[in-house]
Amino acid sequence: METRNPRNPSRASADNFGFYPRVFGFRISIFVLLLVAGCASPDQPIERKAPVPQAVADLAVEQSGNEVVLTFTLPNETVDHRPLEQPPAIEIYRDFEPAPATGESHRAMPTNPTLLVTIPSAMVGRYAQKGRVRYADSLEAGDFTRHPDSIAVYAVRTRASEKKNSANSNAAGLRFYPSPDPIADLKADVTPSAVVLAWTPPERTPAGPAPAIIAYRVYRAEAAPGATAGNLSLKSPLAKVGETGVAPFTDPQVVFGTTYAYSVRSVVEYSGKTLESSDSNVLIVTPKDVFPPAAPLGLVVALVPTQGGTPAHLELSWAISPETDIAGYNIYRSEQAGSPGTRLNNELLLAPAFSDMNMQPGRRYSYAVSAVDRSGNESPASVSVSGGVPAEGQSTP
Repeated sequence: METRNPRNPSRASADNFGFYPRVFGFRISIFVLLLVAGCASPDQPIERKAPVPQAVADLAVEQSGNEVVLTFTLPNETVDHRPLEQPPAIEIYRDFEPAPATGESHRAMPTNPTLLVTIPSAMVGRYAQKGRVRYADSLEAGDFTRHPDSIAVYAVRTRASEKKNSANSNAAGLRFYPSPDPIADLKADVTPSAVVLAWTPPERTPAGPAPAIIAYRVYRAEAAPGATAGNLSLKSPLAKVGETGVAPFTDPQVVFGTTYAYSVRSVVEYSGKTLESSDSNVLIVTPKDVFPPAAPLGLVVALVPTQGGTPAHLELSWAISPETDIAGYNIYRSEQAGSPGTRLNNELLLAPAFSDMNMQPGRRYSYAVSAVDRSGNESPASVSVSGGVPAEGQSTP
């Protein structure tokens, strides 16, 4: 038989009374949560402020040849110090203004500067390295003729969204002048001790005849073996190795077998300031030692009579070559005047001496010596000298 305990009527009433407020409060909480969730639903995204990069503050400009080179640091944060997810696009502005009466100062950029070029974000990497941007603005002939005695003033803005760009950078300006056309016919000759460069002086600028050339500056870099002007691979940047007032220029500081890249820039003067032209054609030169040393001097042939068990023979000696790359010497012997003869040594002689033990007494021989450098170039033969070992009872052969 099942026994059931009846529910206390008074307790049941109390439970029912507390149940309704809890249900009501639960329903209100659900409503509030749904309301909040509805406001943040994907159909109604929360609007964020468009990222605005910090303004560039270190824009600098410099004329190189007929280009104005701009350099500056690319911003990596927004004005509210949030990191930029990718490099911002770059807008470069340029205007011309009359040069001031004195000095190189310039006014600020106009309120509405003239846009020169826009570099999309995807292309910024072509101009930036380690956060530094370098952009070359090529001046055209019309820039010189339409704006004589002017200053070119530049500013930069960056943009991380279509909605808003950064504030203007600092304005940077300079007085610009027409530079001589680049040298186009740089050529070289290799001599035993140097590379000799030659070229034709430039005669024009984009705006007319070239002013007087006051100097030529020669730049050189070591290039990778096999480099060409069209496939230039440098081991170091071009560095100035000399200056001359006229062509040619002799560069003695070269090593045979090393590949070099050369460039020459013309130098002119405007208002007391010098201006270099752009680089000439880049010339690749690999000097090779194809120059034989000079013929040895002072060859002497001496008869050494029989001594003990050593038969009579001839001792040859000559002056040491003064050249610094001599690897050794060769000895030649002939029985016919004017004939080059036969080489007697199997290996290069390191010292200027040789003993000829293999000869027939009573015969006369003609000797000559040559020098060989470390590149394998052999000198002409020395002046020949004759000698021989007398036969028994013969005074001289």
